[in-house]
Amino acid sequence: MLNEISIWGQSTSWLEIVAMLTGVAGVWLTARQNILCFPIGIINVVLYAWLFFSPGIQLYADAMLQCIYVFLLIYGWMKWSKKSNVTIVPEKIEFKSFVRLILFGISATILSGYFFEKYTDASYPWLDSSLTCMSLAAQWMVAKKFIENWIVWIIADIIYIPLFVVKHLPLTAHLYGIFLILAVIGYVDWKKKLILNKS
Repeated sequence: MLNEISIWGQSTSWLEIVAMLTGVAGVWLTARQNILCFPIGIINVVLYAWLFFSPGIQLYADAMLQCIYVFLLIYGWMKWSKKSNVTIVPEKIEFKSFVRLILFGISATILSGYFFEKYTDASYPWLDSSLTCMSLAAQWMVAKKFIENWIVWIIADIIYIPLFVVKHLPLTAHLYGIFLILAVIGYVDWKKKLILNKS
């Protein structure tokens, strides 16, 4: 790994440390419905794209995911910026949109999993691809203010944590543990706002 250092007896790098810190800040700001989540998120995903593509990590689907996140974050930033009030009112996803997301996720997982297994030296190509597709769907739901984004993030985070442990990314595994907690907090907070908006 790039510029290895030791923290808590585990090897990591400055790149992983800074990526972790910007990741915590970005998700915390998202849960707080603060529009600064988008510029901080862009910094975070650029750092993680670099990290995931590095030798020894080779999570290529996740590296590509980070690049796609840049465009989704810009899209979300523009959507949230159109509101005269920065406070975002959460919504529930429609059934048709939910079905489309499921079909997209299955199709994209099959295509990318096959590609990364057959044509690259990617680690865990099928798992990496499925988590990448889940994350794309969740990020799109954030931009659309769908409360279900937090449920998808919770499921993805639970699976990501052991993956990053196996890949010797201790800070990133801890980061996704924090993401998991923040996703639960975000869901509870958005649920309260959704109920208040309906009453």
